[in-house]
Formats: sequence, C-alpha cells, structure tokens
Amino acid sequence: MEYSQAEILQTVRMTEMEHLDIRTVTLGLSLRDCVTDSIETTAQRVREKIERVASRLVSTVDEIGDEIGIRVANKRIAVTPVSILTEGARGNPVDLGRAIDEAAGSVGVDFVGGYSALVHKGFTRNESEFLDSIPEALASTERLCSSINAATTRAGINMDAVARVGRLIKDAAERTRDRGGLACAKFVCFANAVEDNPFMAGAFHGIGEPEAVLNVGVSGPGVVNHAVQHAEKNLPLQELAELIKKLSFKLARAGELVGREAARRLDLPFGIIDLSLAPTPVPGDSVANIIEGMGFERAGTHGTTAALALLTDAVKRGGAMASNSVGGMSGAFIPVSEDAGMIEAARLGALSLEKLEAWTSVCSVGIDMVAVPGSTSAETIAAIIADEMAIGVMNNKTTAVRIIPVPGRDVGEMVEFGGLLGSSPIMALNPFSSDQFIRRGGRIPAPVQSLRN
Repeated sequence: MEYSQAEILQTVRMTEMEHLDIRTVTLGLSLRDCVTDSIETTAQRVREKIERVASRLVSTVDEIGDEIGIRVANKRIAVTPVSILTEGARGNPVDLGRAIDEAAGSVGVDFVGGYSALVHKGFTRNESEFLDSIPEALASTERLCSSINAATTRAGINMDAVARVGRLIKDAAERTRDRGGLACAKFVCFANAVEDNPFMAGAFHGIGEPEAVLNVGVSGPGVVNHAVQHAEKNLPLQELAELIKKLSFKLARAGELVGREAARRLDLPFGIIDLSLAPTPVPGDSVANIIEGMGFERAGTHGTTAALALLTDAVKRGGAMASNSVGGMSGAFIPVSEDAGMIEAARLGALSLEKLEAWTSVCSVGIDMVAVPGSTSAETIAAIIADEMAIGVMNNKTTAVRIIPVPGRDVGEMVEFGGLLGSSPIMALNPFSSDQFIRRGGRIPAPVQSLRN
C-alpha cells in the first residue's frame, strides 16, 4: 500500500486540526484452549494467556502512533464469548469475568469485551445461569464489557432473552446506583451481532475467527464534520456524498496502515478495519454536527434520517474503495451521551427516542448510550430492545441497544458518566404499557426473507 506525499500531508493536517485519531486497535483472542471443568483453573489459564499474548499490545501501538503522528485513542481486547468457556464447568462465572478484567488491567488496555452469550434461538441451562451473572460481573469490574445476541434474521427474536435482558439491565443499574447506573454503559443487546467488531461494549471474538487477530476501529467524525461545515452551503447532495466518500477513503487508508504495521510487529494476522464514525464529547467530534452541517437547525428534526443514510453510505463507499479488509459494522454510531451535538439536541427536545429508533434503520447500530428515568420498568426496557431487534431482523442488519435507567433520576435531569462516556439528559419514554406483550415470551419467528437458500 503506497502513500503519496500529498496524502501524507493531508493526513498530518487532519491529525493536527480536525481531531483525526484511530479510535481503537483491538486484539481478538480465542480462549477456547483455556477451558477446563473448573472455572478457577480456567480463570488461571485465561489470565496467563491474555498476559502472554497481549503483553506488548499497548506499547507497540503507542510506538506506531508516535512514529506516524496519529494517536490511537484506545487499545482493547475482545475474547471468546465467556458463556462458551463456562459450559459444564464448576464455579461462579463472575470469577472468570474478574480474572479477564484483571488480566486486561495488567497489560494496560482500556476495555475488554466478551462477557457475552449468543442466545438468539434459546439458551442452554449454563447460558441461563450465565445471564444471571452479568449484573454482578459488570458492577464488580472496571474494564469488562458484556453483550448478548438475542436475535438474527435467520432465527427471529428470542423474546424470552429480551425479557431477561430488561431485568438484568435494571439489576445492573441498581448495583451501580452510586455511579448513575454505570454498569449498563458496559452492556449491549444485539440483533445480528458480528464476530469481528472492534468497538465496545459489543466486541467479542467470534467462533469463526483465528486464534488471535488485530482489528482496527477508524472513526474520524471530526474530519468529516470539518469538511462538511466548510463545504459550499448549496453544494448538491451527491457532491457532498462524494466529498465524504473521499475523506472516508483516506481515513480507511490511515487505519489500515496502523493496523497492518501493528500486526507485523506483534507477529499476528491483520483482521479488519471498521469504518464506523464513533463520536466523542469533544466539540466538533460529533456525528450530530455532521448532520446539522448538511442543512439542519438541530439533529433529530425532519429529514435527518435521510441525511444519516447519505452519511453512512458514503462512509461505506469510501472504505470499500480503500481496503479489501472492511468489516465490523462500518457506518455511523449514534451514542447520545458520547456526542456533544446529540447531547444538546436531546436537551432541547429536537432528538427523541422515536427519532433515534428511525435512525437505526440506516446507521451502524441503534439506541446507544441513552439515559432514561430510573423508574422505567424492566418490561418497558425489553420493549425498546424488541423494537430494535425487529429493525435488525427485518432489514438483515446489525442493531443494538445500550440503555441506562439512571436510579433516582427523572426526565430532563442531566447525568454525568465521565470520560468518553460523556453526559446525557434523561430522555422521555412513551407512558403507555407494553407489559403484556413482553410477558407472553416465546420467539418471534424469522421473517420470510430469511428463506434465501
């Protein structure tokens, strides 16, 4: 992959002036060879393997960032879904989660994902017990992230799992009441989860992945926002899409450069680049601001679903042109608390939960980092998740929910999560009940479009 002098100078400018960074280099690591019939022994083997394979991850990635002048914001690890590692083993799965968290801390990564279960068509006895362990595991660890896949286009929606998730989110919130329900920020419920996602909280190392692999999350909303804000105000939309596509091409090239060099130095295979625009609370580093720059007073008003569709497609086109290794989710993330523009739009009432749900049909994931009143019932949370699962299943795409019922807080109040997690106004929900629907349980069958063979 050759770079011209002009490309290098453009990348330097984007780095210095437009908040360009590589959001994450994530080591995917299989832990299946660590399994024993004792969780205690498995935990010891897991700790040893993470510390051995990931010992040089952080220092190597930082060295590369310093050498080429592009900051890599986060270094992360994704592991085999832990529910698989605990199948048939004696002991408490939380102990394994804590061992993974401690190992992640010892090698210096920011987060570790994979305290996860794939239960889109049902659960084993072990997986059912594992789900019950998630609130305690998240509340008692610092870096550990968790996810559940509750639906796929081929299987339909496991509504028993969705109802369980509503209850475990309430439990996790209560266990971290003194931190604004922070444990819920480390948990996500998916439809059509992907195996090579480098972003948290939903990263896990899929069964179809190699022993160990490096995946890169590129991000770069600040660069795209700068370009859109400075573009001609009456630039036709197809030309605006072309502008975003060309920038995404450059972002993907920079991400692949970092990822391949890190893989070479660590003697690991390079996996994918995930092109998703992932915002931060830093002013200007905002997907909402990109949308507003296209001609809207506030993100969330009428027409912004079309604008987000343009943005997401242009990002994918640019990345696909730049690399044969595009994967993950690759589009645009819309986490409310992590995006300064969305925080302000939600605070002013321009951005509602219903509009976020509409955006889900065209973006990378869905209802993400949304704070709701602490009094919200488990059934209402499950119903919000069910809607997102339905969008994913019917449209054959990945959708997800990361929602935080903030104990003791009500609509309009602000909650601070800190760091990249940002802050958020407590958003209003529809006041009418969905309880009876959720209590029916069972499974929503796969749609007819799943019959594609």
